[in-house]
Amino acid sequence: MADDALRPQPSRTAGAGRIEKELAGHRVVVTGGAGFVGSWVCERLLELGTEVVCVDNFLTGSRDNVSHLDSGRFKLLEQDVCEGLDVADDVDWVLHLASPASPAHYLRLPIETLRAGSLGTMAALEFAEAKSARFLLASTSEVYGDPLEHPQAEGYWGNVNPIGPRSVYDESKRFAEALTTAYRDDRGVDTSIVRIFNTYGPRMQLDDGRAIPAFVSQALAGRPLTVAGDGSQTRSLCYVEDTVDGILALAASGHRGPVNIGSTEEMSMLELAERVRALAGSSAPVEFVELPADDPKQRRPDLTRAAELLDWSPRVDFEEGLKRTIEWFARL
Repeated sequence: MADDALRPQPSRTAGAGRIEKELAGHRVVVTGGAGFVGSWVCERLLELGTEVVCVDNFLTGSRDNVSHLDSGRFKLLEQDVCEGLDVADDVDWVLHLASPASPAHYLRLPIETLRAGSLGTMAALEFAEAKSARFLLASTSEVYGDPLEHPQAEGYWGNVNPIGPRSVYDESKRFAEALTTAYRDDRGVDTSIVRIFNTYGPRMQLDDGRAIPAFVSQALAGRPLTVAGDGSQTRSLCYVEDTVDGILALAASGHRGPVNIGSTEEMSMLELAERVRALAGSSAPVEFVELPADDPKQRRPDLTRAAELLDWSPRVDFEEGLKRTIEWFARL
């Protein structure tokens, strides 16, 4: 489903000219390109004039997310990156986004998540090395775990339970960062690492376990909005188009990272539920449920590095982004 009717032409990062100059005319492989964020990356790359090869095994991605990308410069390949990449001809960039990313998915697919972060990342790095391509790893704020430092800057090492239920995702990304760094330092592969904080927007799956799709689907159906714990835990939520521009700004910069990409607009989960309910015009009550194990108490990025190195900051106001997201879900 195309999303153009849901949004005005988005504001772009201040470094948009540099991104277009660096990426236009290149051939880019996007692993996990049929996922939520990956599909937006593919769409934006096509807008910038690149040739895009989207690789996905559809474990959690969907063909529907990219079905509107009918450009002659877009190719969709069904492949499992853990088994290696089979893409012919020259490749200039490899953007590695392949991994289950929502709690519902990585808790249901623990081994597959660990494989994506380890074997998948190694295969993508080997491919980038063979093609002499620049490589970008999509890592996550989950590497910070339940942080003891707030906000979280890139120099913070994190507070992660290596055997907890979330560890399959947290540790797979921490290993992927170590692997990416080793390929850069030991083999000279041109790599960078982006740490993506909580992102929302159209194309999220209703049942993926994340707060916004859960709250929106409940509000639209008139069901109670289920808030975990007492709702005091916080998140900082970034609209997907801003996240994508941050990812591509880092890819175009040549910086090794890691660089945080996200929003500093922090709110509690109870406040988020109330804002969703108001914008959806719902009178559904809030219902408190058990807090998941190892759920982070707070999450907000320090964006100093993104501002200084990439001239990037989020531009879509949360209320505007949430309106677009609710409108999209209402059309499903």
